Amino acid sequence: MKERKVKNIFMEGPIPAQKIAEDIQKHATQTNIGAHSIFLGQVRADVKEAGTVTAIAYTAYTEMALEKMYEIRESLFAKYPLTCMHVYHSLGTVSAGEICLFVFVSSQHRKAAIDACEELVEAIKFQLPIWGKEILNNQSTVWKENK
Repeated sequence: MKERKVKNIFMEGPIPAQKIAEDIQKHATQTNIGAHSIFLGQVRADVKEAGTVTAIAYTAYTEMALEKMYEIRESLFAKYPLTCMHVYHSLGTVSAGEICLFVFVSSQHRKAAIDACEELVEAIKFQLPIWGKEILNNQSTVWKENK
């Protein structure tokens, strides 16, 4: 029977560029990989009626999100011939311009990596119980809508 390993995808604060670079570099020794598809989600300084977004404060129902992420991960590995998959999502406050989501999918060929990465990002945005409260330049807050 396969051991069920639920991975923690959450990091406090923004995802550092060094973390992204190190994760990419670690795969240089895996010569069976021919393609990586990477998605980086960055906080935008959107202009709203009430003000400009300066940051997003992320919260999650962590236990439920990790369980759902496990299910999504398993279904994508069953659907596509993937070599590996890594997901990191911020919790806490992330300022405009900083990275809040890092998705990294690898496979032998590009189509599987690209298709799985796109499907994974959509699943994260619409299936995981993660919420963002936009912090505006006037210190008011607005719940973020996923689009």
